Amino acid sequence: MADDTKIGGGQAMKRCCGFHWRGKATILIPLLLLPLLIFAYLNNNPAYKCMYLVIIMAFYWITEVIPLYVTAMLPVVFLPLFGILPSETVCRFYFSDTVVMFLGGLLIALAIEYSRLNQRIALVAILIVGCSPRRLHFGLVMVTCFISLWISNSATTAMMCPIVKAVLLEMETQNVFAIYKTQEEEPMEEGSVPHPSTIAMSFYLGIAYASSIGGCGTLIGTGTNLTFKGLYDSRFPNSVETLDFPIFMAYCMPFVVIALILLTYFSLQITHMGLFRPKSKVGAEIKKGAEGKEVVKNVIKESKAALGPMTCHEIQVAVVFILMVILLFTRKPGFVKGWADFLNAQKIMSGPPVFFAVILLFALPTQYTFFKYCCGKAPFPGQTLDACLSWVYCLKNTPFGLCFLLGGGFALAEGSQALAIKVHPLSLTFPASLACSLAFHLPVSTPPNAIIAGFSGLKTKYMAIAGILPTFWAFCCLLFTGTIWTKIIYPGTKEFPEWAK
Repeated sequence: MADDTKIGGGQAMKRCCGFHWRGKATILIPLLLLPLLIFAYLNNNPAYKCMYLVIIMAFYWITEVIPLYVTAMLPVVFLPLFGILPSETVCRFYFSDTVVMFLGGLLIALAIEYSRLNQRIALVAILIVGCSPRRLHFGLVMVTCFISLWISNSATTAMMCPIVKAVLLEMETQNVFAIYKTQEEEPMEEGSVPHPSTIAMSFYLGIAYASSIGGCGTLIGTGTNLTFKGLYDSRFPNSVETLDFPIFMAYCMPFVVIALILLTYFSLQITHMGLFRPKSKVGAEIKKGAEGKEVVKNVIKESKAALGPMTCHEIQVAVVFILMVILLFTRKPGFVKGWADFLNAQKIMSGPPVFFAVILLFALPTQYTFFKYCCGKAPFPGQTLDACLSWVYCLKNTPFGLCFLLGGGFALAEGSQALAIKVHPLSLTFPASLACSLAFHLPVSTPPNAIIAGFSGLKTKYMAIAGILPTFWAFCCLLFTGTIWTKIIYPGTKEFPEWAK
């Protein structure tokens, strides 16, 4: 009976801990860390108060005991309560110019997807490059990299995965090359999806890596870049060296994007497509595939034909997008005066040009057939015309909570200031921020890696091995960019500036 009581008590305790464990952890985590806060008040040390908040938020984010976006709102309550920052200062970070630019970039990307312009760009570019396996791989990688400069890495990868799969399936149908490993090469349980072959992996890995690399090229390419800009601008508002759109591209494009994407492409060609190994099994398959390039070309042509002629909707989105890029480039180029310098207005940052394009997309109709009814006679159509960007579509597909995450990060960074070493901030922070996007080893490293792993069934061990060379090249490119290229683009980084003190 005693044993039964013990077992029953243990089970009861287990059930008690299991029920609403998130609520219990939400209370226990701050209580367990309370000695840190008490020490901070006893010594009147704001740094430890901020550390207390940072650790709590870190545990909340890791365990997700409350939603991520709600955790990001904790600085609104506790930074003023701890006497670190006033409420007005904290709240400004949640809708700063960087957050506005980030949100605008998401909406522009949705407009491109909504009009299906992204698919047309991808298919046309592939047809131009060529359809032999090596050329096709090059075309897919470069198109993915280019698209990822302007829309999110996740959206780019998700768009390209079905295109890659359609091409690979046609290759298998025509017996050009195998797209799945055999049971002997990679044993799979009965009913499981077969694992992609070495050649198929190169295509999936290529678009994942290209999405991550392309995202480094522009301010709106990935949220990491905008997060870095927001942190830098808030921490060093008087910085002479600014993170403007054209300067950012000048810093990133030559080595972090162009050089790295080419090196990554050649790495995958060597490791997965038999480059310089024509007598290998993979090399022989690639040679055979080159003979069937017309098959692939027909598949791409059929996909392009299914889109039909370019619509008025697509044309307008393309024009507005180009207008936005021009406005961002010419706002304040750095080497000459921009349009923002000639306007008799307050300081204009990058957010207004992006949202000007967004407003235009909500205002412009997808077509102009209504003109023929202006001077006509009844009956008139009762159907309203859609705009180039639908608000309902935006509500369904825009992760607005990310704005809270960005704002919370900016506010937390502002409350955590401390000068440790006297080195120009850009020399250390810029390469570090780019490195966050250049993780190639694991599915959890970046969203593109996770997407292709889930879509293709790619095992972690293959991704870990494939990421060795791209990671090495990324390290070399970032090392060169951080030590040499930084001083060319930002000459002021050679010395520790007065404004950083």
